[in-house]
Amino acid sequence: MTMQQQKWEKISAEKRRALAEQIPLEHRIPPHLLPPDEQLDVTPFPRESGWFSKRELEITDSTASHILKKIASRTWSSEEVTRAFSKRAAAAQQLTNCLSEIFFSEAIAHAKSLDEHLRTIGKVIGPLHGLPISLKDNFNIVGKDSTVGFASLVNRPAEYNATLVELLEKLGAVRYCKTNVPTAMMIAESVNNVFGRTVNPLNRRLTSGGSSGGESALIAFGGSPLGVGTDIGGSLRIPAACTGIFTLRPSFGRFTTQRCRSGLAGQEAVMSVNGPMARTLEDIVLFSKTIVDSQPWLVDPKVLPIPWRPVECQKKLKVAVLWHDGMAVPTPPVTRALKETVEKLKQAGHEIVDWDPVLHPKALELLGRMFVADGGKSVEALLAPTGEPFRPEMQQYQEAEELGVHAMWQIHLERSELQKQYLDQWTSCDGLDAILAPTTPFSSVEHGGFKYVGYTGVFNIVDYAAVSFPCGVVADKEKDPPIANHAPLSGFCKDIHDDYNADLVHGMPVSLQLVAKRLEEEKVLAMTETVLQAIHPSKLSSIMTSIKSRL
Repeated sequence: MTMQQQKWEKISAEKRRALAEQIPLEHRIPPHLLPPDEQLDVTPFPRESGWFSKRELEITDSTASHILKKIASRTWSSEEVTRAFSKRAAAAQQLTNCLSEIFFSEAIAHAKSLDEHLRTIGKVIGPLHGLPISLKDNFNIVGKDSTVGFASLVNRPAEYNATLVELLEKLGAVRYCKTNVPTAMMIAESVNNVFGRTVNPLNRRLTSGGSSGGESALIAFGGSPLGVGTDIGGSLRIPAACTGIFTLRPSFGRFTTQRCRSGLAGQEAVMSVNGPMARTLEDIVLFSKTIVDSQPWLVDPKVLPIPWRPVECQKKLKVAVLWHDGMAVPTPPVTRALKETVEKLKQAGHEIVDWDPVLHPKALELLGRMFVADGGKSVEALLAPTGEPFRPEMQQYQEAEELGVHAMWQIHLERSELQKQYLDQWTSCDGLDAILAPTTPFSSVEHGGFKYVGYTGVFNIVDYAAVSFPCGVVADKEKDPPIANHAPLSGFCKDIHDDYNADLVHGMPVSLQLVAKRLEEEKVLAMTETVLQAIHPSKLSSIMTSIKSRL
């Protein structure tokens, strides 16, 4: 073993050890309560283990919207809420390896100060007063690492806060942990050489997705009421789909991305965005409206000065269905979910048309060229100082050849032309409101098996607003057998269906995505509520009024 190899491995081992030591002794699961390795679904652990009090479960099973009401009314204190989520996040870390930074004691101290303010002043400091919010690893926080999966960035704490971090604090939020990502945040699963792999709490043999997979695992386990991730090719929507939670991929310019760390710093051919992840649509709306209402354009020149625009839920939608993207047919659970959702939309009186994916192959090809246009130099520069090797998932970066400026400009021209063609196709479908599509071809996959991001990546290229949502369908090995005599559309398609394991994904939630045009965040959230109402009206009736009041 060379000195360089020892260097990155030693740094990583020490970082993992330090992270484990940051879990308070009282939050370390007693050995006799630890679920056995063969227990794949660990989400029942908080309720079934007896380790959590009734009050802790009541708090951590609540939505962000409910928690805020309880804190504002002084029924719950921010301190007890923060303590409860810190304990559940600690459990999530021990069972899924989802965290990258832990600072519970600082969070509790901040929560105490918020409680004191409410007690003495008599009013909250902002609309997120006292709410714990988890953050993806790349959000810079003064004094904390933002390694984005590189050993060379360990023990190099941020000297400034990301702009969103500053805004959240002013709005009253409590930050208490950061969550794991893949190397450079450019793998569709959350695995890196520093922290290792985050697993899916619903089935630990499956991925929680990436690159916001630490967030999705934490939220699905109940260790966070609301989290913030990022998306450059599907990094919000993919992990949300793998774990059956909600997310919004906004268009660039609605939420601030300023002063965050990136694995491909300076790459702007396709823009990274950030967005909320939560267990309910109501909480996604809550975050989105609150952030826009804070006028982030006053502190970030790249944010568009567009105030929150109330949108009434439409009684009748015109929805184009993307049955497949011309390159990869979805696996049977996803195809069934799409069919059942479309049928329910038709029954509810919505107009359904088909979407022709004629432009999707070109969009995905462009995305791939953009990501490696620097010849992998950005990634290599962060690996080299410690001798850290390229992970096998990043082979394309290791083999890439750098483009010159002129060649890059030609990609920009191709991208702009494709955006124009996509908009023309949309407007040619008179009165089209949205595209309904799979979020991914899978419900989830075994670790190492997520190799296709076409269904999400195309909407990064055109910069459209999209919501990924659990549609109420779960994978069923009896209803979803492998496709007999499948004729693959591509090598991707062949691999996806060769690897499909109906037994392994049995019981996993299936998500779809609803896509609106660029900068139509309010509309796509309202339309998602309309779709959910068509899918299962009885479940939504109690929260419709609350969502409408925010939209």
